[in-house]
Amino acid sequence: MGATGEQIGPARSRERFLVGDPVADGVRSAILNSWRRCQSLGLSPDRTDLPYRDDFDPDSRLVHAAQPVLDRLASRFAGSQMNVSLADGNGTVLQRRFGEPTLARTLPPIQTVPGFVFAERFAGTNGIGLALAERHLVQVYGAEHFAERSQSNACSAIPIRDRLSGHIVGVLCFGYPHGYEHPQLPALVRRAAESIERRLMEERSERERALLRAYLDAGHAARDGAGPGEGPTIGLEELGDSGLDLGDQMVLKEKATELMSGARRAAVEVLLPHGRGVTLLSSPLTSVSGVEGVVVEAVFSGVPPPAHHSSPTAGRAARPSAPAPGPPAPGGVRGLVLVGEPEVGKYAVAARRRLELLAEASTRIGTTLDVTRTARELAEMAVPRLADYVTVDVPEAVLRGEESADPRSELHRTVVHGITEDCPFYPAGRRVELRSGTPHMRCLDSGQAVLEADLREAVGWIDQEPEHARRILDRNVHSLISVPLLARGVLLGIASFYRSQDPAPFGEDDSWLAQELAARAALCIDNARRYTREHTLALALQESLLPRGVPEQGAVEVAHRYLPAESGVGGDWFDVIPLSGTRVALLVGDVVGHGLHAAATMGRLRTAARNFAELELAPDELLTHLDNLLVRLDREEGGAEDCGSTGIVGATCLYAVYDPTSRVCTMARAGHPPPALVHPGGRVTFPELPAGPPLGLGGLPFETAEIELPEGSTLVLYTDGLVEGRERDIDVALDQLSHTLAEPDRSPEDTCQAVIDAMAPEHPEDDIALLVARTRTVPAERIATWDVSADPSLVAGVRAAATRRLADWGLEELAFAAELMLSELVTNAVRYGTEPIQVRLVHDTSLICEVSDGSSTAPHLRRAASTEEGGRGLFLVAQLARAWGTRYTPHGKVIWAECALDAA
Repeated sequence: MGATGEQIGPARSRERFLVGDPVADGVRSAILNSWRRCQSLGLSPDRTDLPYRDDFDPDSRLVHAAQPVLDRLASRFAGSQMNVSLADGNGTVLQRRFGEPTLARTLPPIQTVPGFVFAERFAGTNGIGLALAERHLVQVYGAEHFAERSQSNACSAIPIRDRLSGHIVGVLCFGYPHGYEHPQLPALVRRAAESIERRLMEERSERERALLRAYLDAGHAARDGAGPGEGPTIGLEELGDSGLDLGDQMVLKEKATELMSGARRAAVEVLLPHGRGVTLLSSPLTSVSGVEGVVVEAVFSGVPPPAHHSSPTAGRAARPSAPAPGPPAPGGVRGLVLVGEPEVGKYAVAARRRLELLAEASTRIGTTLDVTRTARELAEMAVPRLADYVTVDVPEAVLRGEESADPRSELHRTVVHGITEDCPFYPAGRRVELRSGTPHMRCLDSGQAVLEADLREAVGWIDQEPEHARRILDRNVHSLISVPLLARGVLLGIASFYRSQDPAPFGEDDSWLAQELAARAALCIDNARRYTREHTLALALQESLLPRGVPEQGAVEVAHRYLPAESGVGGDWFDVIPLSGTRVALLVGDVVGHGLHAAATMGRLRTAARNFAELELAPDELLTHLDNLLVRLDREEGGAEDCGSTGIVGATCLYAVYDPTSRVCTMARAGHPPPALVHPGGRVTFPELPAGPPLGLGGLPFETAEIELPEGSTLVLYTDGLVEGRERDIDVALDQLSHTLAEPDRSPEDTCQAVIDAMAPEHPEDDIALLVARTRTVPAERIATWDVSADPSLVAGVRAAATRRLADWGLEELAFAAELMLSELVTNAVRYGTEPIQVRLVHDTSLICEVSDGSSTAPHLRRAASTEEGGRGLFLVAQLARAWGTRYTPHGKVIWAECALDAA
């Protein structure tokens, strides 16, 4: 249910983004960034599968705290189309409430049933996932949603935090039709989230609650005697809409920790980066139990109170709901910043900030198996909370999925990220050369982090490129931490963190935090590198095992396509195998699973199928041999049952043999989708073939079906990746395939392209193999047949008739070789075979001589001794023919010899 109108989100901008065109400026940066993350994750708007978890706790502390709030919201929105969702910190929906209860019966399960995970990496851009990614109140409208199914809705979502640790423990999300949008809705969402946070606070430690109670009691006493000049107290985050952004809040909290450690009443004027002045007030307080603490408030002059007064919030410490004592602020608004114990205030807040950053890094770094993207995620996590600029340099070999022999000499600038667009560092894509003695080289040589508190004293760094170093120093970049990217003993590069805005240099705590971030990123980079290597190897193996071209044959005109799965190489394959008598075998198959093992198994099966085809086996017999082979491989590779190995799961296969002399196609399949048959007029049918069991089960029979194909018809063979998927109905897909094929007189190459364009998903989850064969027919005038009695005297007559027919075909040059071959083959059939005996000549791309009889005993080529009078006939045939052999029929055998038309 996608929304494409301008009134429901930036639908046109989204369409431009999906096709790779520049996106209009009207798309909010948070939405555009989310779209990019979704694209890098391989998500597509029509294929965003949400995992379901049944192990969530329906009576967790978060659910218990939110229950009354959700009930009040449901009562408030009774009779409307509003719905309210509560999710945990991983995006798993825990509770739902509907203004109109009947909505729950009309919406799909993912919008009504708890347990579905709406994290961005699964659901794309949505309220819950974006609130977790951006960590603040977000709103998503219509086509801003990445998934098609969500684009008729709007939503507002806000994280729910543990107010003592600052960690996000859940998300509250309001969903509604776009017409329900109201300016007061964000305030309502905030108040509801704060109510849940307050209820969570009630379950915190008695020590923190004692300080909180002391603050509340002091606030009530002050309010009772407050004069008209005192402004209302609100939460610090609620002033975001009035110009107090996240950076301003961080500045206030840093100053507040200094006041808190003083344990005294004080007032400090703080100048924010944008030139705005804020007064911080600190006041000591003591709980009833004797716990001494400090409360710090911010007084904002000239800021109007919000329309709906809400309880205050307090950064990453306790956020109570009443004003503390302090001097009046005429016409101003108070915002609570911090409350806690003086001795541990600064360290606790700093530790909480670091822990929050690391907790967020665990979910934000390594979202994809891409080396460059993972390096950028590291930089984005560190700026601006740890550093102002970050560069990441990775050896080129690592980008290719390999280990670098000397990472110090082949570093490649992979990421440059900072608080400004015009970073003073060398841009991404440039080769980085480091000299010994620089902090970066010392870091690489030692494998340890290097902290340069003052870059102006980093002589080795300045000496390497003085002009470039001066440009960096002129931008107030004054401190550096270089950290090696080490994972599993492999050096993967170096991450450099620079500070410019904060006048304080990096310290040991900052170095520890940088090392923790780099260690997590290095492990993700190594995972991405290993995946890249495996994917590259599997793809190379698979490409080497697939046909590099179509062999020369005249039975069919062939075109093919192969698309590997996006997430990993699979085991799909196809083949075209020329057979005797102008026939051709067409084959498609699919090994279950992905990766190197599936590709290797595919190679084994394809090789075996070609060998079995060379034995001229019937389709059902060939599948039986493949089935037996797969069972043996499963036993050999799976080992004993108690080893826990799953071995080879199985495979599917479709094998068809087409004879252009009779236009008969014999087919058998092993659990594989049936082929599509395009008749000359454009009508498309799917022949009914016995399904047969998948390969690998063992002991079950296969059946063949014979179909006479009209001249000029097209046979289309494919694997299930073309028509099956988690969100695709196979019947609908087959109808779409039939509609795509229903065009007469189209070449196989054009047919292949049309099918891929219409049917192949943008991000294939499974391999797709497609084989299109337009049939040809050998004209009757190019086939000569003679029935021969078991009389040796008739051999001469057959030679003479064959010579005359060759003359009619203009092949007099081949008469001598053909006479000798036919004389030997017919004589053997008369002597050692049984009736009926038949001779056939076929003039196609080569001259084919065939002699059939009713015996199943085949002759064997051998070297005759010098004293033997016979035994040299087949040796002579082998010398004259380009190829020769025997194939068995239900009524005997056929011995054939093929002679090139230019053999003379």
